[in-house]
Amino acid sequence: MEKVKLTRFIDKYHLGGNVNAVVINSKNDKLNTRFITGDKALLGELTVNNFTFSNTELGVYDTEQLSKLLSVLSDDVTFDLKSSGDKAIALEVSDQHSSVNFMLSDKSVINPPPALKELPDFQVKIKVDTQFILRFISGKSALSDTDTFTVISNDNGVEVIIGYASINTNRVTIPVQTEVTSSIKNVSFNANLFKDVLVANKECESATLEVSEQGLARINFKVDDYDVTYYLVAVQDVD
Repeated sequence: MEKVKLTRFIDKYHLGGNVNAVVINSKNDKLNTRFITGDKALLGELTVNNFTFSNTELGVYDTEQLSKLLSVLSDDVTFDLKSSGDKAIALEVSDQHSSVNFMLSDKSVINPPPALKELPDFQVKIKVDTQFILRFISGKSALSDTDTFTVISNDNGVEVIIGYASINTNRVTIPVQTEVTSSIKNVSFNANLFKDVLVANKECESATLEVSEQGLARINFKVDDYDVTYYLVAVQDVD
């Protein structure tokens, strides 16, 4: 199997180190996980299809260590699950020359993300294409000390602004294509997390960022065999 299929899966939930501990469910040639950042500002769900592996649950407590071990190997690898009774205890991955052994964790030590019981209405839908992804990533890199981006809805339409405040500030304004069902008050989100989401899914050419004035944003990416949805919780109002 191609190692990159697993490393891409990891990148889409690990988000550059923002999520480290997850339970990965393997069933019917699919991998699935639900995840949440330590500050609870982002949660999500990820599935990859056509991944042939044992039907099991994998407790991954240290994703960063798993990624480092996988980097030792070439791209053509085989996976072997080590079990004690019906419990998976280790994952061995091998190429033609080397093998790595990653110790799995009991899923009871991994905090599960909460279920989203009822979603609010999303009043604004923003087109996310390759140009938007590149502009946001470069804009956030230019404002490395800026922590938030704000969705502004006014008579001129909708804008995404990195570094917005009511006073004059260094900022990057990104024009967007939108569908608006009703105008909303300004709502701000974690720009660092959103940049990491875009970096992890930059191969996706089309997605939609949905924003609710109740303080939630949702974005879904479908590319190749991957289907991932992220939910961003709004930060305190930016003045």
